[in-house]
Amino acid sequence: MADSPTPPHWEKLSESPIASTRIFDLGSIRYRHPVRKTERDFYVINSRDWVNVIALTTDHHLVLVNQFRYGINQLSWEVPGGVIDAGEDPIAAGLRELREETGFIGGNARLLASIHPNPAIINNRCHLVFVENCTRQSALDWDPDEELQIATMPVDEVFEKALTGLITHSLALNALFFFAPIWATLKKH
Repeated sequence: MADSPTPPHWEKLSESPIASTRIFDLGSIRYRHPVRKTERDFYVINSRDWVNVIALTTDHHLVLVNQFRYGINQLSWEVPGGVIDAGEDPIAAGLRELREETGFIGGNARLLASIHPNPAIINNRCHLVFVENCTRQSALDWDPDEELQIATMPVDEVFEKALTGLITHSLALNALFFFAPIWATLKKH
C-alpha cells in the first residue's frame, strides 16, 4: 500500500513541564532520531479528552450551537461538546454536554469514532458521539463563560453549511463526516 518506507519511531528521552493552565498544560519533550541520532525538543499540549455530539432530533434536525471562540475572535457554528471529566465515559460525557449546553436529551447514544484533534502538538483524543431522538427537556447549565445560541437545522442544511464554509470547526466537521453514512441510511427510510 505505501510507496515509501515507514518512518522510524523517535526515542523519547525526557519530558519537562513549561506551563499549566485551566484548560491544558504545555510541556517540552526531548526526542532522539533513531538513525541520525539528532536530538530535538518538541512542544506538546497535554489536555483532557474532548467529546463532540451529533444530536439528531425526532424530526431529523441536528442540534447546533453558535458561540464566541477566542482563538479566532469570532462566532462559530458547531455541534455541542466539551471537555470530558476525569474518569468519565465518553458517551456519558456526550450526553452530559448535550444536556448542559442545549437542554436536549436523547437515546441510543453511541460512539462514532475517537480521533486525534492535532497529533502534531496535542496528545488528547476527541470522541464523537451520536445521540438519536433528541428533544429539549432540560434546563441549561452553562459554564461561567459559556453563552450559546442554540438551533436545530435539517441535516442536509447542516451538511450544506459545512460544504460552503459556514461551519469551519474541524471537530464538528469530523463528527459530520462520521455521521454522513448513518444519515444516508436514515434518509432511505
